[in-house]
Amino acid sequence: MSFVEMIKVGELNDRTMKMVIIDNHEYMLARIGDNYYCSDNRCPHMGGNLSNGQLEGTVVTCPRHHSQFDLKDGHNIRWTDWKGIKLATAKLLKSPRPLKMYDVKIEDGKLMANI
Repeated sequence: MSFVEMIKVGELNDRTMKMVIIDNHEYMLARIGDNYYCSDNRCPHMGGNLSNGQLEGTVVTCPRHHSQFDLKDGHNIRWTDWKGIKLATAKLLKSPRPLKMYDVKIEDGKLMANI
């Protein structure tokens, strides 16, 4: 892994997310205030496009099954918004796991991620 330029810092507004593809891999970038985050763009639950989801504080919600992850460390908050037997079955078939996160830094006006 090494730090790679993802975007220019000015390309990402506060409280927004953006997908970037590098070497055929989708990454999701998010900005919350002066903090920047980089994660895999595909939800580990069922592959939803996280950059099309909702961002509330540091929590991203997948648009597909409403899985939630905290961008501070990628931990899973909610695996799906299903209830009862449907939720239990979903957890058995694919157990909850965190969102893969990447270290970021800003260098010469560029957002760099250690991918």
